[in-house]
Amino acid sequence: MEPGSTPARCHDVSTTPPVLAAELAQAWADIQRHHPELPDLAAPESLIGESSSACGAELSFERLLHEAVHGIAAARGVRDTSRAGRYHNRRFLAIAEEMGLDHPEEPHPSSGFSLVTLTPEAKRRYRPTIERLQRALKAHTAATAADTKRSFRGPAARHGSSGGGVRVKAVCDCGRNVRVVPSVLAQAPIVCGGCGKPFRIPEAVGAAG
Repeated sequence: MEPGSTPARCHDVSTTPPVLAAELAQAWADIQRHHPELPDLAAPESLIGESSSACGAELSFERLLHEAVHGIAAARGVRDTSRAGRYHNRRFLAIAEEMGLDHPEEPHPSSGFSLVTLTPEAKRRYRPTIERLQRALKAHTAATAADTKRSFRGPAARHGSSGGGVRVKAVCDCGRNVRVVPSVLAQAPIVCGGCGKPFRIPEAVGAAG
């Protein structure tokens, strides 16, 4: 690097759930740019470790886009599932097709049109988003596997904390926020994928003054 040059900015792909949640929120925001009626994702961290046989057990961009279909349906007041949310009906499929998902086969007897897949056009449209999220998921999976090999250290360890596991709200300059354990944020900056500024805990800023 030449003297005086500015280092290239890169996304922080940390292995902690709060940072993965931020990557999920950024991917959701990328979907919103193409579908403005999609509501905000209230708790991206709730998708981490959550398994749903109806919506897809594996966390991926495809799964996130599937969840976004439900978000659009809710915004439109459309009932897109039945049987306690397991059976995905043709109204779900219609919105899924709008958003770049396809279900070429007949509906499954119990889950309906749940097992949708990305169309080639959607893969091209969201390629950078998919690649960024895959990197974050791969790092998180590797860290989880490594942590499993060590001795059990309690719930705080699973949240990437060296101490208490209580999470607080951290905000960035553009107004987005994530829930984070203060000790995790102290280890290294968590950078917003939207504005490029680091997330900070408002209470900590006030206390510092």
